[in-house]
Amino acid sequence: MNRRLLVQFFLDSNLVAHNIAEEIGAAFSYKEIGKNEYLLKEGRINDEYFFLENGFMRAFAHDTNGNDVTTNFYSTGQVVFEVYSFFNRVPSKENIMATEDCIGWAISYEELNHLFHSLPQFREFGRAVLVKGFSSLKNRMLSHITETAEQRYDTLLKTNPEIFQHAALKHIASYLGVTDTSLSRIRKESQKK
Repeated sequence: MNRRLLVQFFLDSNLVAHNIAEEIGAAFSYKEIGKNEYLLKEGRINDEYFFLENGFMRAFAHDTNGNDVTTNFYSTGQVVFEVYSFFNRVPSKENIMATEDCIGWAISYEELNHLFHSLPQFREFGRAVLVKGFSSLKNRMLSHITETAEQRYDTLLKTNPEIFQHAALKHIASYLGVTDTSLSRIRKESQKK
């Protein structure tokens, strides 16, 4: 299997030299996940750090009424894992499911930590990924407080248009914190602009 995209992902950070990127890439194992299969099920500890080379995934949790609420979407070229469970070694409250056939590269928690401790450049890369992820999560949380549903929809459409090509509308609605009916209305109004 060719790890070219995985290695390029590390190189694009400008934090990892080519030889180190190759060494890191060699530690990952090829993995296929079929449509509707889980990368992670709630109640299990997230033990894999997964680079999605091709495909689309959705993370979701269940609210206190048992409703399925989308918490994130992952597309080609992104790292997929549940941060809290992975680093704290506790059972996840989230599920991560492939919404279409996916291929990628995985590394275990133990192997990843070994690389972090032995390769300072990879440690810097990992820190940058976490900071970016935390910033994105904080921004999303604040958008639910400071923006209207229409503004959140417009932002999602501009920043992640691929979501609208791969995700079901009911999942997009729950991600935006609106009902299916509200999303339909917002979409119609947006198309008139």
